Amino acid sequence: MNDNTYVVIMAGGIGSRFWPFSRVSHPKQFHDVLGIGESMIQTTVKRFQDICPPENVFVVTHRDYDSLVRDHLPELTDNQILLEPIGRNTAACIAYACFKIAKRNPNANIVIAPADHVILREESFKNCVREALAATAENEILVTLGIKPTRPHTGYGYIQFIDDEQNSLKKVKTFTEKPSLEIAQMFLDSGEFVWNAGIFIWNAQAIVKAFHQYLGDMAETFDEGIPVLDTDQEEAFINRAYSHCRNISIDYGIMEKADNVFVILGDFGWSDLGSWDSLYSLSEKTPEGNVIEGNVLAYDVKNCIIKTPANQLVVLQGLEDYIVAAHDNVFMVCRREDEQKVKDFVADAKAMKGQNFI
Repeated sequence: MNDNTYVVIMAGGIGSRFWPFSRVSHPKQFHDVLGIGESMIQTTVKRFQDICPPENVFVVTHRDYDSLVRDHLPELTDNQILLEPIGRNTAACIAYACFKIAKRNPNANIVIAPADHVILREESFKNCVREALAATAENEILVTLGIKPTRPHTGYGYIQFIDDEQNSLKKVKTFTEKPSLEIAQMFLDSGEFVWNAGIFIWNAQAIVKAFHQYLGDMAETFDEGIPVLDTDQEEAFINRAYSHCRNISIDYGIMEKADNVFVILGDFGWSDLGSWDSLYSLSEKTPEGNVIEGNVLAYDVKNCIIKTPANQLVVLQGLEDYIVAAHDNVFMVCRREDEQKVKDFVADAKAMKGQNFI
């Protein structure tokens, strides 16, 4: 464990693809989705216990989730919880954390990880992260972790890499966001592409330089705030700064443009658990291929994922390959093959039925 190593957990999303279980008031990172006795954000922080000192862990989240973070992670100090006034995608979130860490420790080596990922083989994951940290400690490079695809998934981003059998750190050639099924199959067949896990490793100087080079307006905004970071003026500055920040991901803003991006290929049982299908894939199934959590009577039901309240009896007959989900005041039935439409359902529910249903 190195005192120069820092971990930033991104925990501000609402997980709309996992609606209605994941809601604006209580997103999935604060749920025990897998039934293991701890929330996803608790599991994520625990995953890095052997990677960095506990005081070097930061959580970036929306200010509405401040109390949820404190409830789930009472060991964090006030200064380890970075509160965003509005959602501005991952670039602003990462800039906030990295500029703050760079001010504290110019020699910082930083891991960026979402709060809602599942890692089944944690030792293999830690080995990949340590390998990346060793590389970024010595080189001005931006590293991401890539997962060998097991199917032509259209909900993930893909990374094309230049294969160098002599080096596990591979130069990135291209990024592609959520391709069509046909293109995803081509990627899979080629063997040149991996899934983009959305986990990044770099040193403080490399990422600050990248912001200045590729997102100069955002870099200038955070440069102005450096004197007040870690002071009682930080909150007021961040409230102003976010109003000037573009809504853009780190992938679009920097990773797809930079020429010093590398990928380490990992095989550690990864899933972003961003959708119902990913939960189905990870969960234990009945002999009929169903994943059932709730008080359910199922007749002629096959290959479905059913997640309903324990205090409500749900009777199903004749369904195959469906999502059946009920939570709070929303009940949803959707074909599993159409799970990417869940985000559309959320948008329509908000527009036509009101905020109470999202």
